[in-house]
Amino acid sequence: MNRRGADPARPAQAAPADPWQGILEATKQVAGLLKASGHRFALAGSVAAYAHGVARRTVHDTDFCVLREDAADVVEVLRGAGLRVWSPPEDWLVKADFRGHPIDLIFDLSDRPVTAELLERAQVLPVDSVWMPVLSPTDLMASQLTAFSEHHCDFGATLPVARTLRERVDWAAVRERCRGLPMADAFLFLLERLDVIGPEEPTLPLEVPG
Repeated sequence: MNRRGADPARPAQAAPADPWQGILEATKQVAGLLKASGHRFALAGSVAAYAHGVARRTVHDTDFCVLREDAADVVEVLRGAGLRVWSPPEDWLVKADFRGHPIDLIFDLSDRPVTAELLERAQVLPVDSVWMPVLSPTDLMASQLTAFSEHHCDFGATLPVARTLRERVDWAAVRERCRGLPMADAFLFLLERLDVIGPEEPTLPLEVPG
């Protein structure tokens, strides 16, 4: 129970029948708690894509990037508001639950830790009328492509994100981040073939003074 007497994890009213609305409500409530506590964070994943204008699709959770050094304090904030929070076997996130809707608090995006610089690049956008920091289009795109693997490679879910955000993404930065990752390279090649993005600009050789 929080100090105002409200328990956002177990409200008096029924949970939304629409799972999407439930995810949005979980997103807004957790963002509100993080903003009120002063902790740095940024919305990530499919709900972040929605905040940037990507059409809504079926989602099962909402993702927040937080600094690893803030993790213990963030957990206390959420537990203090009545949310169930636990640590899964993976060491790059903690999980929480809001009215049956999963919430992931992420410390590492693929192979890189969440940093203050990443959070500073976030854009403040409305999510169902609640304003919150959201990963920049470039960071969001890079995080989705670097997450591809032989066991998780859903091009169909990521393609609409790339189409919608293509003019707002620094594709050179995304290519550099994804260089050497075969699944990400394949997706970038697909984007080229579909005319979503242009081919990579060739690197000009350095001129050696005569």
